[in-house]
Amino acid sequence: MKKSSHFLNAFSLGFLLLVLTEVLWLKTLEPLEFGLSDYFVKIHARSVQPDPDIVIVNIDDASLARMENQVGSWFWPRSVHGEMVEGISKQQPKAIVFDLSFVERDLYRAESDTLFNQALEGKQNIFFAMVRLDSEQDKNGPELALIADKVGLIRTEKAMQNARAALMPPLAIDSKFWRLGTVNFLNDRDGVGRKYDVYRDLYGWLLPSLPARVVSDLGYELPMVEHITLSWRGPKNPYRRLSYADLYEDFNREMPLRDLKELANKIVIIGADASALHDVRVTPIDSLYSGLDILATAIDNLKNQSYMTTLPLWSYLLICLVAIIGVYVCFMFRLNAVLVGLSLLGASGIALLTSYLLLSWQVLLHILTPLLLMWLYYFSLSLREYLVELRARKKTVELFSRFVDPVVVKELVSSEGLSREGESRQVSVLFSDIRGFTSLSEDRTPQEVVSLLNRYFTLQVAVVFKHGGSLDKFIGDCIMAFWGAPLDDPQHAIHAVNAAMEMAEVLQQFKEELGEQDANFDVGIGIHSGPAVVGLIGSEQRKEYTAIGDTVNLASRIEGLTKGVSRILVSGDTMDLCADHFDFKPYGFYKVKGRSQEVELFAPVRKT
Repeated sequence: MKKSSHFLNAFSLGFLLLVLTEVLWLKTLEPLEFGLSDYFVKIHARSVQPDPDIVIVNIDDASLARMENQVGSWFWPRSVHGEMVEGISKQQPKAIVFDLSFVERDLYRAESDTLFNQALEGKQNIFFAMVRLDSEQDKNGPELALIADKVGLIRTEKAMQNARAALMPPLAIDSKFWRLGTVNFLNDRDGVGRKYDVYRDLYGWLLPSLPARVVSDLGYELPMVEHITLSWRGPKNPYRRLSYADLYEDFNREMPLRDLKELANKIVIIGADASALHDVRVTPIDSLYSGLDILATAIDNLKNQSYMTTLPLWSYLLICLVAIIGVYVCFMFRLNAVLVGLSLLGASGIALLTSYLLLSWQVLLHILTPLLLMWLYYFSLSLREYLVELRARKKTVELFSRFVDPVVVKELVSSEGLSREGESRQVSVLFSDIRGFTSLSEDRTPQEVVSLLNRYFTLQVAVVFKHGGSLDKFIGDCIMAFWGAPLDDPQHAIHAVNAAMEMAEVLQQFKEELGEQDANFDVGIGIHSGPAVVGLIGSEQRKEYTAIGDTVNLASRIEGLTKGVSRILVSGDTMDLCADHFDFKPYGFYKVKGRSQEVELFAPVRKT
């Protein structure tokens, strides 16, 4: 027990180190964790409605085809977007957000850029996308202090005065109209996008994302965090979509056909998800999810403060610790491993259900990693316990096979009917002692004597096992056996007497092998039935499975009384238990050492 406890403690400490390494560094279970949480998120999103105040004006495949005859192929002259701005602005939207690239000036149609900028005059609610380039290019970028006001940088106490950063602002737009934010796609290690920037730290300068800039300028409160985990809405393309071509054509009609207030007080996102433009990303909702809907979701989340909250890393370590301690306590107190496993299965189900339900409270709980680590810990301990039990069973089989038929032992072990502890049982005890052993050994070498004894004992032990008896020990040239343990045997007396009578028959066969010179070789067999203490008895260094008590002593005394009387003698108690199966010849009463009353003895005879 102490050795097992030391192993449990040492293994548990080692496993806790593994947990720390996995959660803080390796993260090998992260793909499985993301897979499960994405599945939950996708199901949950179906029940969440998008903000109806966010509308997408989409340059789709149909718009590209329909407008080709009017404005040419893509890229269109920017004056087209200027006309769109004028038309939408008349409806007084909350904001117009361009998710289009205006990085380069149109050198061939400069007047088009001019017309676009003229359309922006006097409008304070139009926002443009900017891209943050790889940090390796920062040395070639402008000084942040010089462009801070133009691009909307927020200076913090840690801001580096001479810091540079590589950015791609919309140079086709006059800087006085810049209300900018980044639209960089944030993907996790598996390539799936689940987060969106709020403020990106550039050497102490905070650069807002486009959703953050829009929401902030509209007067909504923003979290001062680097990024948020998106709370998705609906299935694919959840936000209301209007065709760019439809609006453009309607704005150019003398008598518009559309509702003149359909975009009033709306946040209008203008972008393109035409198949040729490839503005799609991998998200938990779909592997081809429109970038326009990702932007809309981020604005929705920030505007309504409905983004997901994730637990800090230390909380997952705490969950792992609590789970492992729970399993540790169960194994420390040696609770049934199957019941522990069933309990863990139930707890796992509750944990997974809780993880899903928490999404309604905008909490994203990554529970799979703690659960998998808990199950790994449980299965490791269960495997070790199984191997220890298997080793113990093997030792038990080896031990009891010395006393009981090995086939019987295996059946007992498989049914867990074998007790190694001391217990009181009703048994029949048999002693068989050789007569004439001295004369047998006088004319033979020691090696021959041992060989004969081994041959004799082998024959007699086979008879004991055949009748379901347990071999207790060899005492010199004496055999001690008993019935009724470790097997429960209501007919232990019958089986003991049957064994004794067959042992006498086997003796006759053995004597024929010896020949006439050993005619005096004989045995005496005594049997008594009654209560005895049976179990592993001895020191820590050596224990024997044996029976002790008055029943054993009396059986030995009876065997000693057989000489000159009968080859087999049994007590009255044994006779009473099997009187219906044998006839018995009485041999009278005998004084037995250790007993005040004389004992009546009988010789069994097979019924005819």
